[in-house]
Amino acid sequence: MSDALTLRALTKKFGEKTAVDNLDLTLHAGELYGLLGPNGAGKTTTLRMVAGLVKPDAGGINIFGIDALADPRGAKSIVAWLPDEPSLYDKLTAWEYLEFIAGLWGVEVKTARTRAEELLKFLDLWDNRNERTEGFSRGMKQKTSLAGALIHDPKLLMLDEPLTGLDASIARQVKDLLQQRARAGGTIILTTHLLDVAERMATRIGIIQHGRLLAEGTLEELRGRAGGGATLEDVYLSLVGAANVEAG
Repeated sequence: MSDALTLRALTKKFGEKTAVDNLDLTLHAGELYGLLGPNGAGKTTTLRMVAGLVKPDAGGINIFGIDALADPRGAKSIVAWLPDEPSLYDKLTAWEYLEFIAGLWGVEVKTARTRAEELLKFLDLWDNRNERTEGFSRGMKQKTSLAGALIHDPKLLMLDEPLTGLDASIARQVKDLLQQRARAGGTIILTTHLLDVAERMATRIGIIQHGRLLAEGTLEELRGRAGGGATLEDVYLSLVGAANVEAG
């Protein structure tokens, strides 16, 4: 199994606060990895460094064999980053937005149109394709942003709390699309506070606190660590609680 993402001794400080602390992490190609941790644990900072939006103070980032620090343009060309708050150009329609994003990535016009149609139909936005996104609900904006993240067919997709604030039907559409992409061989890493989402969707799960990886593995491996009958919530609370005691 080839590696999609390798982080080695990744470190980032903001003033006196260490957000990411000597973090080692490996994602395999074709897996959906759930990154869990409390607020301030370092999840978003980690993904922002991988996306090239924040420069690490130390360590290395390798994405499908590309050194992201030595060749940031090459790394960014195969990565997509979707933050927790959708960011769109409000005066553009959904269709225009996807055309614009595809153009930025240099996607061939015919290919871009085919992908845009497929994504908009899958996410139940086809009937809204010619409406300006300024009138969209938060859920519709989130789905449009997701379509924009996928328009250039990235090898690594990173999502920060992609289901926060979405109603059940829209959340289901987003989950279906992510699972379909993972089944097709795409590599996805997502952060979430919704443990049931990680429990149902993730191939492997990593739990971080204070910028350090506390544990990772399949759901069964994590359960085994805390006893056969443990739930993911049991494991999570046990590890995070122990890390807080140690830090204190």
